[in-house]
Parts: sequence; C-alpha cells; structure tokens
Amino acid sequence: MSTPTIELVHFDGCPNADQARENLRAVVGEGAWREWNLSSESTPERYRRFGSPTVLIAGEDVTASGDAAGSAETSGAMACRAEGAPSISVIRDAVERHG
Repeated sequence: MSTPTIELVHFDGCPNADQARENLRAVVGEGAWREWNLSSESTPERYRRFGSPTVLIAGEDVTASGDAAGSAETSGAMACRAEGAPSISVIRDAVERHG
C-alpha cells in the first residue's frame, strides 16, 4: 500500500498549528508530510484558499464533508479555522481511505 501525499497548511502564529503537527505525528510519524506556510511568499497560490491549520491527504481537506460547510476554504485572506486542528481519528480515517 502506498502512502498518500500529506500536507499541512498553516500560517505563523496560528494557535492550532502545533496541535495539528502533534496529531499528524501520532498518525504518520515525524516528517511524513509537507508543510505550506501561508506567511511565506513561496507557498503556491492553490494553498492560499485554506484556513489554518488544514490537513490535506491526497489533496483533500480531511475535515471536508463534501459540501461548503465542511470545507476550510477561505476568501483568500489568512484565517484560523474555527474548529481548530483536525483530530487524530479524522486524520487516521483520511489516511486509511486514501492509502
């Protein structure tokens, strides 16, 4: 079974980014994902539509429910996600679905 691409989208100062990292470590181990910092000019435009923190597995937001209400997409301005960091179980389920 191959490992799907895992990405963390966040910005400097996001109060939930560290928790998202801890939850990712618990599921996939250290360094198994790529991070995109919205504060960095080098972050590709396609990631700028997500709130912080967002965990993407195979390009899909792990908390998206298939409708706009479950999406972390924003208007392009940096914003914190109201629900905070995705939980370990949500991340694990997404990895298993895409693995």
